[in-house]
Amino acid sequence: MPKRVLQGVVVSDKTDKTVVVRVERRFTHPLLKKTVRRSKKYHAHDEANAWKVGDTVWIEEHRPISKLKNWIVIQGEKRAEV
Repeated sequence: MPKRVLQGVVVSDKTDKTVVVRVERRFTHPLLKKTVRRSKKYHAHDEANAWKVGDTVWIEEHRPISKLKNWIVIQGEKRAEV
């Protein structure tokens, strides 16, 4: 079975070797027929502490690393500096 891969934005990088990634999904409400946005936060392993707040990253399912971490960062894009 293939591992799930999700795209999200880093919202916290305060802990060592860990980033918190907010993944947003969109769906059509069954009754209102309106597009609804929902988000969920995932704790992901970042071995090199390379990703900072605002970066877009892709995370992949992994074996449990700790109580909260079941995902690892596989790639990403740095946020454009303004």
